[in-house]
Amino acid sequence: MFSRFVNAIGSFALVTGSLTLLSTSASASEAVPLSEYGKLPDVERSAISPSGDRVAVITTIKGKRVILAIEDQTTPIKIVSVGDMKVRSIRWVGEDRLLLTTSKTQDLYGFTTDKTELDIGRVIPIADDTEAGIIFGNVRKLVDSMRGFYGIREIDGRHYGFFGGIELGRDSSGRRSSLKFRHGRPFLFKVDMTTFETEKVAGAAREGFGKDWLVDADGKIAYTLEVNYTTGAWTIRNANRKVIASGKQVRAAVSLRGLSFDGASAIYIERGEDQSYWYEIGQNGGASKPFLEDVTFERLFFNRENGSLMGYTIGEGDDERHIFADKALQKKAERVRQAFASFESWMSDWNSDLSDVIVRTSGNGDSGTYYAVDLATSKANALAYERMAIGPDKVGKISTFEYTAADGLEMDGILTLPPGLDPKSLPVVVLPHGGPHSANYPTFSWWAQAFASRGYAVFQPNFRGSTNRDASFRRAGYGEWGRKMQTDKSDGLKALAEAGIVDAERACIVGASYGGYAALAGVTLQKDLYRCAVAVAPVSDLQDMYQEDYRASGRDRTTKVALREQLGEPGTWDAVSPLKNAAKADAPVMLIHGKDDTVVPYSHSIKMADKLKDAGKPYEMVTLDGEDHWLSLSVTRQKMLENAVRWVETHNPAD
Repeated sequence: MFSRFVNAIGSFALVTGSLTLLSTSASASEAVPLSEYGKLPDVERSAISPSGDRVAVITTIKGKRVILAIEDQTTPIKIVSVGDMKVRSIRWVGEDRLLLTTSKTQDLYGFTTDKTELDIGRVIPIADDTEAGIIFGNVRKLVDSMRGFYGIREIDGRHYGFFGGIELGRDSSGRRSSLKFRHGRPFLFKVDMTTFETEKVAGAAREGFGKDWLVDADGKIAYTLEVNYTTGAWTIRNANRKVIASGKQVRAAVSLRGLSFDGASAIYIERGEDQSYWYEIGQNGGASKPFLEDVTFERLFFNRENGSLMGYTIGEGDDERHIFADKALQKKAERVRQAFASFESWMSDWNSDLSDVIVRTSGNGDSGTYYAVDLATSKANALAYERMAIGPDKVGKISTFEYTAADGLEMDGILTLPPGLDPKSLPVVVLPHGGPHSANYPTFSWWAQAFASRGYAVFQPNFRGSTNRDASFRRAGYGEWGRKMQTDKSDGLKALAEAGIVDAERACIVGASYGGYAALAGVTLQKDLYRCAVAVAPVSDLQDMYQEDYRASGRDRTTKVALREQLGEPGTWDAVSPLKNAAKADAPVMLIHGKDDTVVPYSHSIKMADKLKDAGKPYEMVTLDGEDHWLSLSVTRQKMLENAVRWVETHNPAD
């Protein structure tokens, strides 16, 4: 049976071969249009039903963006238009409904922030005679948006969803007909996913506090976490509301993660100064036990039906292994892992017994493929392709490039090379990630591949502060904005040049969010390194960022501590803020920003543009109307990419 399973995966070469014919039939040397890189993928998200018999994908058919539900991997059973909704997730509710989470940007007045992103839960029936609806949409005293998702449980044959929700109160006159916003602290509600009847099951946190919950297999609140955002004190209560664990954490960085393997204990995390500490506590309390002590795990797998832990992953790349408490599940997970061992792959969805799994692959020769894996029949079918127009021969070679920073710290980055070109003295785009607590991996990146398709080597450095190494490496970035975090990027550029791969004299720096800050810093804080910069949704001033985040938190002390920890002492911020150093810019700057950005306000780019203009520096400002921080819309994302590539090609031609 296993050999047949491996053979099924071996058909990948045939699948991608046919994809090549589709994408290169006009001309083998013809470049793929930039729009194919910049648009939302042809398949964005996928989900598998509890039985494994049904799959749902967000896809584009004949130019229309839809949810497509498929039975037995072959038969379409439902198509629902989603238009330009900003889709955040999709999951099955039993076998006959889908929960689609979308978001929208909302202007606010008189609050701690001027804009927010609201999550909307839409229940979509597969059968035509079943009612559709919006979570909280039929309850007048509740805001029709979700503030947290706590699982779906089947109870006595019916499915219930557990969601955080905002309850409105009567106005000051006490009139029943008039409701107003009181506070943004969510209550916990139980929602019948068929009738949409709503029951409040837990109260909101007190002012200055936060709450989190774990819901057990029977739909009962098993554990409640409460955190004081002023003092950092926290408690965990059991199902009987008895305090079973408590502590004090200067950052108030404590959170519930899920239920244990047997569902009887809570797994929680305390994020300390140097690392995160994981613990397990049962209903009877007592001393918390370290969770997976001395095990460095990369990922946890939870049962979507009851919230309990199924397994975890250790290692990366060729050394990756799945560890499951149930040995039968472990064998299944290992079969999936071994079958896809030659690909950059991960399980993107699964049912509770791992009999059916969706695997997504991406990397060299693969612009993104979804496989439906049926372990009962040992078959793995290519379910969908993320980018039909970008065949294997159009994917630039992806590899990990290791180097050493000036102070001796070892690090790496992802190098993407232009297809078909000799990797010698290439023009280069340095493309740092956002976060900054994030990381790049050797997978297909639409942004990196777009530049590579135009003849550029693209380097995505995992500078100090990135999350691809241990906690000490992440912490090494604290207080280093514009300093060692910045030189880590140019140290990588230097190492690539010394290896003969790129020409350091033909470099531009491009990035978004923190990466946008790094792009601005590259031409204002550093000198004579880059021919141009493209900054998308950039932080331009650290003082502004601090004030915005502190205000949005309601000015709680723990946010202040966390921000000071990451940014260093306030007296040092001006020296590393591009806005304060705009007059030093030594290369042309393009600023691109969405007007609906709720993470880094649009004002950061407007202010930077004004400073560059006042200093007589060459710049261009591109506004993305209706776009958020995550470039969620195809049209504006394509506009961003086209302008970014144009700017780089103008100031740093590839030929």
